[in-house]
Amino acid sequence: MAALLSSQSQCRFYPAAPRSSVSARRSCFDGHRRPLRFHRLGFRCSSSSSRFPKLDSGWGEKKNSFYLKECAISIALAIGLVTGVPTLDWPARASPLGPVLPDLSVLIAGPPIKDPGALLRYALPINNKAIREVQKPLEDITDSLKVSGVRALDLVERNVRQASRALSQGRTLILSSVAEAKKEHGQMLVDKLATGMEELQRIVEERDRDAVAPKQKELLQYVGDVEEDMVDGFPYEVPEEYRSMPLLKGRATVDMKVKVKDNPNIQDCVFRIVLDGYNAPVTAGNFLDLVERHFYDGMEIQRADGFVVQTGDPVGPAEGFIDPSTEKIRTIPLEIMVIGEKTPVYGATLEELGLYKAQTQLPFNAFGTMAMARDEFDNNSASSQVFWLLKESELTPSNANILDGRYAVFGYVTENEDYLADLKVGDVIESIQVVSGLDNLVNPSYKIVG
Repeated sequence: MAALLSSQSQCRFYPAAPRSSVSARRSCFDGHRRPLRFHRLGFRCSSSSSRFPKLDSGWGEKKNSFYLKECAISIALAIGLVTGVPTLDWPARASPLGPVLPDLSVLIAGPPIKDPGALLRYALPINNKAIREVQKPLEDITDSLKVSGVRALDLVERNVRQASRALSQGRTLILSSVAEAKKEHGQMLVDKLATGMEELQRIVEERDRDAVAPKQKELLQYVGDVEEDMVDGFPYEVPEEYRSMPLLKGRATVDMKVKVKDNPNIQDCVFRIVLDGYNAPVTAGNFLDLVERHFYDGMEIQRADGFVVQTGDPVGPAEGFIDPSTEKIRTIPLEIMVIGEKTPVYGATLEELGLYKAQTQLPFNAFGTMAMARDEFDNNSASSQVFWLLKESELTPSNANILDGRYAVFGYVTENEDYLADLKVGDVIESIQVVSGLDNLVNPSYKIVG
């Protein structure tokens, strides 16, 4: 548990009573099983006075339709995987600013990647094999440490040597891809990375197993920062119809502080969230704009059922943010970035496009994946309601997730994500504050008075 805490983002907890394991809690729904209602995957909070999500109402009457729809979708997906589907006309698309390069920023083949930091690194719009060859063995340290006995450190030592060799051989290629305006910063990061790997090598030689993971995290942060320095400006144009909306052209980091009620173990917790505007500029920009309006400050958690945590439904009849300049609910389009594409798809699910084999650049793989809630039958109805995915199930396995391509992911909780499982309906978001990246927000509406 202590490993989850940091000086910047931490949960305060009190050992008054033994804490149940997070893994055990992820596998249940508050003590009783509930079948997932597929037709309620819109995750909309109720517009009733209680504002509680409509998770169970009417289940007895509609369970047959659920099974029929689930079966139909499963069959459709299976047919699509086997036979393929004719290409449909694409909806509104963004326009790349430069030539399309071979995409090296894809998920490495093998078991699904579930670490939010790794997902964010591979989602960057870069094309540099040399830095990926440094990144991969450093990430493999996590699996090496799972091996029992002294063999774990032997495997870690091999990982470190692979990463060090890749950095030494690829240093020139790595620095050549850093954006010109960021060369000095990139050089500093590469130097820190080289020094840090020497320090990690000494840690392994001293057989200090407990010190490996913190140093690995530090080195991967350097790798991620170098990779971000390789992005030279924003890589494409957002479609004209969405260009005047708040847009996050890059990434931003926010801290969400939640007051936890009626829990002797945890009083309050700060969740660090990275918002990815490279792959979801409209969606991430909308959220960051609302953060700067303090829209979520003081709002309660409105759904916490073991499957998702959800909030964002304001008090009153409206189910989203009412823009004071129009006095109407501000909505945003469904926005999905597909692996291998350079620009997002807008306004349609991948299923509707017949892209059954496609994988999203920001998948629902990580515990704490953050996405927009919307009306089930209106792709472009998202406004302010957001949810974080907590558990895997038969319908939501990593890399084969029915949510992928249907709901717009725009970030991941990168610190204290396991504590999302401790949140309950009624817990209060005290504040969400921007840590970095606010300068990447363009067209901010929060600066417009009235």
